[in-house]
Amino acid sequence: MKAFLSATGLFQEIGLTFVRIIVGLFLVYHGWEIFDATKIEEYAKWDAFKKFSSPLTMVYFGKGSELVAGILLTLGLITRFACLITAGTMLYITFFIGNGRIWYEEQHPFLFVLLALVFIFTGGGKYSLDAKLFSNR
Repeated sequence: MKAFLSATGLFQEIGLTFVRIIVGLFLVYHGWEIFDATKIEEYAKWDAFKKFSSPLTMVYFGKGSELVAGILLTLGLITRFACLITAGTMLYITFFIGNGRIWYEEQHPFLFVLLALVFIFTGGGKYSLDAKLFSNR
C-alpha cells in the first residue's frame, strides 16, 4: 500500500509501453478507414472539407497520417515524430473540423493530443524499437 500511495513511479516502463501500444492501435483503427472509399467520400462531404479544392485528398491525408502515426507509435519507432504527426492531426480535427470544444464534443481527439504530449516528453521507452535502434551503445 505504501508503494501505491507514494509519489514515485510504479511500473513506469511497462505502464507507458502498454499505454503507447494501445494509443497506437487506436490510431491504426481510425486510420484504417483509409481503405474504405465509401467512408472517405462521406467525410469529404463534411462542410469543413468542402472549402478545399480537393476534399478527398485532405481526408486521405488525415486518415493516412493517423494510420502511419499509429503504426509508428505501436512499434515505438521514431516515437516523437509519430507523436508530432498525431498531435498535429488531432489538433486540426479538434479546432478546424470540430469547433474546439475540448470539454465536450472534441474531447476524444484532444485526448489524443494530450497522450501524444506524454510520449513527446517520455519517448518510446525501454520496450520500443527506438530503444533498440537508437540507444547509445
